[in-house]
Amino acid sequence: DIYSLNQRMRAKFRRENVGFIFQTFELLPYLTALENVMLPLSIDGVNGGEQKDRAYDSLEKVGLDERAEHKPTELSGGEQQRVAVARGLVNEPKILLADEPTGNLDQKTGDGIMGLLSDLNEEGQTIVFVTHDVSRTAMANKVVGMIDGGIITINNRDE
Repeated sequence: DIYSLNQRMRAKFRRENVGFIFQTFELLPYLTALENVMLPLSIDGVNGGEQKDRAYDSLEKVGLDERAEHKPTELSGGEQQRVAVARGLVNEPKILLADEPTGNLDQKTGDGIMGLLSDLNEEGQTIVFVTHDVSRTAMANKVVGMIDGGIITINNRDE
């Protein structure tokens, strides 16, 4: 019951169990792509060598390992989006909250990210994905449609 936890314990729970992909990236401009992806691991106390290895692996999954040493201002909007995706995945969270993770990507790259998220979901990761692009919901197990904050539809793939 996370509501019974104090603020410090809730923060620990989030660090250990929840990954975030922000629509606005939230990358630190003075850090490289690699350092931005390493950040959640650093906060979680993972040692430096392992941080670097895991961050490179995460950047590789989104096709940006060759851009690891670039700062956000040296990356396109789509590349920044993929760095944000890599950062959200790097700590292998049980729950991933993704706000428009493909919104700044071209169709092909977006399809690749959706495939990656789908594979992670198949492996047991819970993914809560927010999008305005209805075509992106095709891979979802459950789709909850909303208008003005109210639920209008709920569709389960298996029903």
